[in-house]
Amino acid sequence: MTRARRPSPQTIAVLDALAAKASDWSHGYDLCRMLGLKAGTVYPILMRLADRGLVETAWEEDPPPGRPPRHLYRLSAAGAEHVRGLPRPEAAASRRAGRSGVAGRLAIGRELPGAGT
Repeated sequence: MTRARRPSPQTIAVLDALAAKASDWSHGYDLCRMLGLKAGTVYPILMRLADRGLVETAWEEDPPPGRPPRHLYRLSAAGAEHVRGLPRPEAAASRRAGRSGVAGRLAIGRELPGAGT
């Protein structure tokens, strides 16, 4: 029997950022900047989500000259369904908003800025 774990605030933030740009590909670096999280947090989350089929991955096809191709990420259909099913406790989010640290910065319901790819 598989135990269902509640996703971390960081995982929810990554999923929400990808959902905000549902059909667009995103670079991991852009997600790091947009969310204010370090690469050591975001990339393992992206790898786990890809392993679970919630995120699609691809390599950049036409990188600028002199730069290697980058990995791209976007929410899969299963990932979009998963995001819609995530619990959104608004009362808990408003309590966390006043705290410092990751939980306060990643309060559910926070508007994510758009980032160009």
